Amino acid sequence: MEQQVNVLITDAAYTHTLGAVRSLGRAGIRVTAVSPDRRAVSFYSRYCHNKVLCPDPGNEEQFIDFIKDYIQENPVDVLVPVGYLSTVAISRHKKELLPFARIPVAEYESMQVACNKQKTMQLAASLDVPVPDEYTSVEDITRFPVVAKDPYGSGKIRYIDSPQEFERLDLNGSLLQEYIPGAGYGFFALFNRGEVRAYFMHRRKREFPVTGGASTCAESIYNEEVKRIGLKLLESLRWHGVAMVEFKKDNRDGVFKLMEINPKFWGSLDLSIASGVNFPLLLVNMALNDDIKPVFRYNTGITFRWPFPEDTVHLCAHPASGMDIIRECFDGRSRTNLSLDDPLPNLVQIPGTCSRLVRLVGSGGLRYPHGRPRMKR
Repeated sequence: MEQQVNVLITDAAYTHTLGAVRSLGRAGIRVTAVSPDRRAVSFYSRYCHNKVLCPDPGNEEQFIDFIKDYIQENPVDVLVPVGYLSTVAISRHKKELLPFARIPVAEYESMQVACNKQKTMQLAASLDVPVPDEYTSVEDITRFPVVAKDPYGSGKIRYIDSPQEFERLDLNGSLLQEYIPGAGYGFFALFNRGEVRAYFMHRRKREFPVTGGASTCAESIYNEEVKRIGLKLLESLRWHGVAMVEFKKDNRDGVFKLMEINPKFWGSLDLSIASGVNFPLLLVNMALNDDIKPVFRYNTGITFRWPFPEDTVHLCAHPASGMDIIRECFDGRSRTNLSLDDPLPNLVQIPGTCSRLVRLVGSGGLRYPHGRPRMKR
């Protein structure tokens, strides 16, 4: 009889955590999910064996103390962080947690580069990877629109169309870049101490906000240039664990330009699983066995959408996408995360979707919550 594998996974409220919980649970792994939110969507999954409330990862000291106590007192073979704050905290404290569980995340030295957009852009420049133009002050800006980004994580973002807008916005500490018009592309990979063990690529078909945000519908693709650049960046960091490298294909010159490195699991995780690259299971198996057989082949042309809340919010903000959604419902290569064998999580997402729409409408941020970039002709 095979020994039961126990996995502790963080950030149970995220939609892509639900995808990971389902993936691992269907493989016979016993999953414990933690979240500070007692209504976290993954808690409702039949594949979540234990649901545990934890401190907010934003309070790093309390969160790490909780994780350390839990993995000391309970059987946990592999610790899998999902969210940005959880991943960074666990990477920073990896050495003190390692005696109690396997932790397949990057070393903190590499994590610091991937988490800081300015350091990421410096790394890219040293590797001759195309990046957006960057400005150190308003006076340096040669053309609008400009994007103001939080240097860390996926925090505040704002599109600015004129010098006058700077006067009424608090942009202290923001990274200022030119706006890149074009479609979003992603390179996703699993690395084992600097060597790639699996990869996958997608193109965003819909996102929210439409000016640049999380995928609400994406398609699996293969692109040699996206792969080449993604591998170059992660190999230079001697990456360990999963990561996403995000690009935009500039409409003006056709060049893939680096947006950021996302040093963790990504929002469109379900698409890679549906296309044949089961990253959560590969990650756990790699942690348990020290290595895995590489996975470099997958199905392209698979479309995946997330009806609640992502695609519903996109549809309400931009009703013109309705015909595309209808066509996808009858496309045999289109998938969703609606699950007949695990329906409860999707059902509980419906009231949350309604609440989110009410908040967006009330704040006036349904269509363009970060502003609307206006390209000069």
